[in-house]
Amino acid sequence: MIGIFAVNKPVGVTSHDIVNMVRRNTGVKRVGHGGTLDPLAEGVLVIAVGRENTKLLDAYVKGEKEYITEIFLGATSATDDREGEKTEVNKTITPSLEKIKKQLKQFEGTISQTPPLYSSIKLQGKPAHRRMRKGEDIKLKAREVFVKEIEVLGYTYPVIKLRIATGSGVYIRSIARDLGEKLGTGGYLLSLIRTRVNTFTIDKALDITSLQ
Repeated sequence: MIGIFAVNKPVGVTSHDIVNMVRRNTGVKRVGHGGTLDPLAEGVLVIAVGRENTKLLDAYVKGEKEYITEIFLGATSATDDREGEKTEVNKTITPSLEKIKKQLKQFEGTISQTPPLYSSIKLQGKPAHRRMRKGEDIKLKAREVFVKEIEVLGYTYPVIKLRIATGSGVYIRSIARDLGEKLGTGGYLLSLIRTRVNTFTIDKALDITSLQ
């Protein structure tokens, strides 16, 4: 566990928890991670150990990323995932697979995307999710991101399963939210597995048991 490597982060563990595990195992204080995964997400988390390696981390995680995700239709979530308070939208609409595929095409290429309010994006030096949990009324600006490809892996209403390849800075939660809006059903992220970050793949990532 020296240098830059990938860990397969499980659900229920934060990215910072993984960093702390690596610190305990290596005895090195300077440990960083690239591309935060929410506690409800799992998969590839790139870790750098040592000052020189943490300086190089951005170059390793700026490349393409790939995800397997499930989206739930029929409701919205305050956090755009299954953790937040749900609001039923329209369960009378059952979109066809053809309609879903047509709408998904609008999310490929360079798109304008507004990050989730419960995200790690900083506003005046403080993460947006902390401001939201304090009851502050905040707004996040849309920004341009790149989505290379979206493939439908399965669909049985109300759940769509997708494989999504993206550039940096893409929020899959935002895709879930915005797809639900376009379909008129509402939607939120049900599950998320990051299977690849640049050349780091989930099949070659360290299991968390090796850190405990």
